[in-house]
Amino acid sequence: QVQLVESGGGLVQPGGSLRLSCAASGSIFRIYYMGWYRQAPGKQRELVAAMTLTTGGTTTYAESVKGRFTLSGDSAKNTVYLQMNSLKPEDTAVYYCNAALLGGAGHVNYWGQGTQVTVSS
Repeated sequence: QVQLVESGGGLVQPGGSLRLSCAASGSIFRIYYMGWYRQAPGKQRELVAAMTLTTGGTTTYAESVKGRFTLSGDSAKNTVYLQMNSLKPEDTAVYYCNAALLGGAGHVNYWGQGTQVTVSS
């Protein structure tokens, strides 16, 4: 059994910052990919940022967050962090952690439960 535990969401004023964390735990042999998606009311879930956890891995960002959000990882802790700066009202959404990994159940894609981020004055 694998779990993705998210933390760090909340209410922040425009221009403020938040840091999201996602920790993967359980029967994990290898993590290939971890990242964050978000879904605003009435909209489709979209990629925010993701990284491949392989040698020479790459990080991808949505155009709307480039220069404001930074994704980093701690492979020893199976954890990724999303530092969100200069937040805008349009960043308001439920943020979901996603991981593709090889675990006890084989090659599986997992989702976290979601954490609410609200940017409002």
